[in-house]
Amino acid sequence: MPTRPSDATQDPRTVVGVDGSERATSAALWGAADAEAHRRSLLLVHAADLDRLDRFASFETSEHLRDAGNSVLTTAAEEIRKRFPELEVGVKLSRRKPIPALHASVRPGSTIVVGSRGTGGFGPLLLGSTGLEVVIGSPAPVVVVRGEPERENAPVTAAVRDEHDVRWLVRAGREALARERALRLVNVHSLFARFDGTARDETGRAADRGEKLMADLASGIRESAPGLAVETEVVEARSAASALVEASRHADLLVMGSHERRGVSVLGLGHVVHALLHHSRCPVEIVPYRRDDESGVVEEGLRDDEG
Repeated sequence: MPTRPSDATQDPRTVVGVDGSERATSAALWGAADAEAHRRSLLLVHAADLDRLDRFASFETSEHLRDAGNSVLTTAAEEIRKRFPELEVGVKLSRRKPIPALHASVRPGSTIVVGSRGTGGFGPLLLGSTGLEVVIGSPAPVVVVRGEPERENAPVTAAVRDEHDVRWLVRAGREALARERALRLVNVHSLFARFDGTARDETGRAADRGEKLMADLASGIRESAPGLAVETEVVEARSAASALVEASRHADLLVMGSHERRGVSVLGLGHVVHALLHHSRCPVEIVPYRRDDESGVVEEGLRDDEG
């Protein structure tokens, strides 16, 4: 398997942040499997933050961190080589801070993958308010790898809010097809009511509307992806977060959307996203999309000339 510095071509790739920690290694292996499933290349990124350190640290300190970063990348690439001998792997030692380093490395059609916790070069990816920064403003979907190992025959599960989700659900369908899994659409009543202003009454009209929404979305996905098995479920729960955490117990991947408004990423699911990044039993993918126009999933290219 060739291992090389990243090049300037614009083919989609899976970008993984690595720092030498056990969870980052797990994320790199998950990212390698993702790249193989989607027939993309893999780029391992380590952020050494040398742009900042060079202003006040000694030359020896900067060189030590550069050498340590290269060692982390080499070790991660060698481990992936053992497991995925045919996969094309690139490595990049970035001079930037972790989040800008990841955002600058994506291309249209790419995915960013990180572990649920990090040390060293990706310490800022500790989950919580800081961990959400890698999602906020991301030019590509972000996967946080956590939970249990891959579950055999478990579906890719998509958390549905409203009709606007059609703009990113095609992404969830592609994930399911690549993994040869079914796609399961889950709508939680409290979440649905919260975002469209509907209050569920004794007649169950909100429930009926939820069922119709799910049926319409499923029909559209089946038309765009013939052969994909699509399941739907409307869940009654007081807490959307707890319902989706429970759903993650039976999922291979949980996919959610976040929408862009006036150039600033707004996490439409708010505390639900936060709860899942802390408690999900499977990897979570957050897909950015624009809610106020027809452009769909945000698919920006490289932000600079880092490669």
